[in-house]
Formats: sequence, structure tokens, C-alpha cells
Amino acid sequence: MDGSATHHAGTAVRPNPVAGPGQAAAQAETSPEPDASKAHRPRNRVVVKLSREAFSGNEPLGISPDVVFHLAKEIAAVVADGVELAAVVGGGNMFRGKQMAERGIDRARADYMGMLGTVINCLALQDVLEKLGVETRVQTAITMGQVAEPYIPRRAIRHLEKGRVVIFGAGLGAPFFSTDTCAAQRALEIGAEAVLKGTQVDGVYDADPRTIPGATRFTQIDYGEVLRRELKFMDATAVSLCMDNGLPIVVFDLMEEGNVARAVRGDRIGTLICRSGDY
Repeated sequence: MDGSATHHAGTAVRPNPVAGPGQAAAQAETSPEPDASKAHRPRNRVVVKLSREAFSGNEPLGISPDVVFHLAKEIAAVVADGVELAAVVGGGNMFRGKQMAERGIDRARADYMGMLGTVINCLALQDVLEKLGVETRVQTAITMGQVAEPYIPRRAIRHLEKGRVVIFGAGLGAPFFSTDTCAAQRALEIGAEAVLKGTQVDGVYDADPRTIPGATRFTQIDYGEVLRRELKFMDATAVSLCMDNGLPIVVFDLMEEGNVARAVRGDRIGTLICRSGDY
């Protein structure tokens, strides 16, 4: 498909097959027009992937309290609307395992160190969410019973059904897999309807918009086109996993107020990655 093409999602009322010609005509006249502001239908259960850079704000490393408070407010607003929300957080603001591996540290050990960094972010976000009155549970792929529950899919689903936010930490608990792949896997296992990836840019571009001013943003693009172009907003393993299971991805600017709620509602923001013709 043409990656730059948009697809307007809308629901049309089907004529009643047993109705007479006059009734069918009346139904056709009252059928709603597609809503051009919507890229996809609203979601009831989602996984939000919070990028590693989001937690540090303008700092190269560490956690920005102001940014964490912003993220918590965004999540709380969505949960208040009755949406079941789980989050997967990166840990690159604390430790970048891949870069350390390039400096000689064993890659698997460096990845485990990075997993522990994600848990620090999880606990910071949990604390602020609970201060805002949102019940939150942290589940980790590496057991650490004093600070978090172990990852148990059925328990996570039960928390979501009770209106709690679930934050998944420590990635998949195995080296060589990114937190993007973790977000896709967790979304599939808990029955989420989409992965919403919040970043510091407003969608997927054909080049890095921070270094190439003329870069073009896609409004919608097929998984296969993402892989063919080797677009780097998410690793290929995560994109392939979503493609194989028909799980849509929405990439959007996480720092703009209200964007998480807009992505959940299906507003036309950022970039929608899906199978050609699905939306």
C-alpha cells in the first residue's frame, strides 16, 4: 500500500434485508457519514508503550518528576473514562544495555541490567498514579517480591477488569528482546486491542525529523512497508509480531496533553500501523 495514504474509519448502517424499498431508502438517507477525524474505532483495552526518553525529559539520564507527573495524569484521564490500560516502560533513561555491550560488557548481562532499570521507572510511575487516586499494580518478568508482583497474565487481566492500571517491568525477562517486543507480546497475551507507542515525535516519518527537516510523516502505513523501509520507530521483531497477529500500532507524541486519550478514542493523530485494508 502507499504508506502516506489515509483511511477514514466509519460505521455505516446496513439496510434491513427484510425491509421494503421505501424503508431501505429511508435507512440509506439516515446512515451516518464516516467521521474523518477518526483513524480507527475506540479501544476498550490497550497497552501503552512509554519510551525510555520520556521519563528523563530534557535530561540525558535519570527521571524527571514533572514528566512522570504528566504521564500519570494522561493515564489517569484514560482510566477515568473506563478504559482498561496497561503500560510497558523502557529503561534507557537509567541504563542502555546495548551501548554498554558495545563497550565490552557481556550483552546478556547488560540486557539484564537494563531490565532492572525499567523497574525503577515502573515504581516511579506507580507512586505518582496512586497519589492521583489510581489503583496500580507493577508486575515484573524477573521476580522481586518486595516491590512488585510476578508477571501472571490472568492476574493482570483481573486487575484490568477491576479498573486498575498494570505496569509491566523488566521486559520479557530474557536478553536480546526489546521492551517494544515486550509491549507487543504482553498486549497479545492480555487481549489488548492495540499497542499505543508514545514517543517524543508526532508519528512515523520516512526519515528522522529531528535531523532532516523535510522528512514526511505517514498517517497510516502497512506493517510490511515498515519492514521494507526499515523504519526504526520500533524494532522489527515487535512489528513482525504485531503483523502476524493483526495487532494495530499507533505511534504518537506522548508529551502533548490529551494525546493518550485521543489515541484510545481513535482520533486521527500520529501514525496508524496496520494491515492494508483493515481500517
